[in-house]
Amino acid sequence: MEDLEKLRYPIGHFECPENISDENIKQWINALETLPQRLVNLVSDFSESQLETPYREGGWTVRQVIHHIADSHHNSYIRFKWALTENTPVIKVYEEKLWSELIDAKTAPIALSLSYLTALHAKLVYMCERLTPDDLKRSYIHPEGNVNVSVAKNIGKYAWHGNHHFAHIKTLAERKGW
Repeated sequence: MEDLEKLRYPIGHFECPENISDENIKQWINALETLPQRLVNLVSDFSESQLETPYREGGWTVRQVIHHIADSHHNSYIRFKWALTENTPVIKVYEEKLWSELIDAKTAPIALSLSYLTALHAKLVYMCERLTPDDLKRSYIHPEGNVNVSVAKNIGKYAWHGNHHFAHIKTLAERKGW
C-alpha cells in the first residue's frame, strides 16, 4: 500500500503554508513557467509505446497524463479569471477521469497539449507576475466541500499539480530505464 501511495503521490500531497509568502509565490510562478519546457524535454523522445505506458498499474498512460495536465491547467486558468473578476464565485468542477477517457486524451498527439501548455502557461505566468496583494487574496469557492480557495493558494496548487504529474512521468521513465 505504501508503494502505491508513493506511485500515486511521488512528491507528496499539496501542503499550502498557512501564511503564503512572496517567496512562495515567486517559487510557484517559476514552477508554472518552467513546466512546459521541462515536460517537452522529458517526453520529446518517447516512442508511441512509451506514451501508451501507464505511469502505474491502473493509472493513466503518459499520453493521458500530458493531456490531463493541459485540460486541468486550462480549467485552472478560467478559475483564476473568475476569482479575479467575480465576487467569490462558485466554480464549475469537471469530471477529469471521464475527460481522460475521451478520444483526444487517449489518442491525440502529445504535441497538441505541449504546445497548448506552452501558450497557456505564458499567459498564466504573465498574469500571475502582475497580481497585486489584493488580487492574491481574491478567491473562488470549490463546490466539493464548499472550500474557499484564494488566488495565491491556487498558484501553489497548480505549481504542485504540474510537478506532481511531471514526477509521475519522470519516475516511470527512471523505473523503466528510458
